[in-house]
Amino acid sequence: MEFFTKYKKILLVIGFILIVFILGYLLYALFFKSLAPSDPQVNPIATTTPSGGLPKSSEGGEKNTASTEGGALTDPGQKAGPEPSEKANGGVTKTYDLTKTESIGATLDGNGSQIQYYDKEAGKFFRIDNDGNVTELSDKIFHQVKNVVWSPNKNKAILEYPDGAKIIYDFSSNKQITLPSHWKDFSFSPTGDKIVMKSMGEDPNNRWLAIVSEDGSKAMGVEELGDKDSTVYPMWSPNNQMVAMFTEGKDFDRQEVYFVGLNKENFKSTIVEGRGFVPKWAPTGDRLLYSVYSTQNELKPSLWIVDAEGDNIGNNRKRLNIETWADKCSFADPKTLYCAVPQKLEEGSGLFPELAKNTIDDLYRIDTQTGSKKKIAIPENNLTISNLIPSKDGRYLYFNDQASGRLHKINLK
Repeated sequence: MEFFTKYKKILLVIGFILIVFILGYLLYALFFKSLAPSDPQVNPIATTTPSGGLPKSSEGGEKNTASTEGGALTDPGQKAGPEPSEKANGGVTKTYDLTKTESIGATLDGNGSQIQYYDKEAGKFFRIDNDGNVTELSDKIFHQVKNVVWSPNKNKAILEYPDGAKIIYDFSSNKQITLPSHWKDFSFSPTGDKIVMKSMGEDPNNRWLAIVSEDGSKAMGVEELGDKDSTVYPMWSPNNQMVAMFTEGKDFDRQEVYFVGLNKENFKSTIVEGRGFVPKWAPTGDRLLYSVYSTQNELKPSLWIVDAEGDNIGNNRKRLNIETWADKCSFADPKTLYCAVPQKLEEGSGLFPELAKNTIDDLYRIDTQTGSKKKIAIPENNLTISNLIPSKDGRYLYFNDQASGRLHKINLK
């Protein structure tokens, strides 16, 4: 006891140094070890694939004298790999460029026959058909739009800017309405006549989950947010029963999800097996796709689906055995799901998604009722994919690549 008392400060300093050393090593192992020069994986330089759409653009900078095949560099005289398939059949698949500049907010138009999007370079919204014919949605220029939230009929959109300004723009009437800058996280109702969002006053006592009309008027508080902003998800269900979800942690590997209705309904809750909850409604609103990470799979994102309607909430929970995020997936119909799935994920990528920002994605089709899955395509040029959009007729799959922001498509049939 005397020895401990005499050397107490020294022992505490040594213990502190050991803790710092251990934490430093863990951070190194998680973030930097896999990125060391000994890692053999090298991302090939992306190229642009000729298509029947817009002409391909030429990139400035260095010129490569080696020929390219499927985006990978090859030495002169080296045997080229197989030609990309014209249709998705599980292998390398030809990827067609729809735009030659960065675009955001791509979505099917109201008829489901064309893609409409915001061109960041032009500052305009366009519509493009599958023959590459481009038309303007409006001749108005919108400078530096950061995010786009479309109404269900695709005639209106909420446009968000880097300085926090937000507007609702009606492309059918060319009218705009300015929204308060402290509103965020918007989601339209299935009919498009209302919007759920967060109203974030400076005082935590003046922060609300709220409903407004499609023109931004008639604001009505639904639930107080307080300091729970990060765990509340405004997301109007397609069946019009729920307007949001919020989560509470149970332990490190579990959360409880609560569903919020317009009229203080007492919906059942459900448990999800992880953290990092990313939800997406099935088209009919009766089921919820979500991704979470946990210690059970090295903190990588894992896809699940569960019933989320009425008394069935929490039933038929199914792990889909796919490691990706729910926002890299899109429903083609109530049971068919398309997902961009990284070929390789580092440990901890669910907790730190930036670890996967340069991963190469394959495309999978998943039957969410049976859980069966199939790799349908490896898009050429080694792309990291976002914003998957299946065409209404099932012939095409549209998407952006995260490196250039360009819009592409592959043929499913």
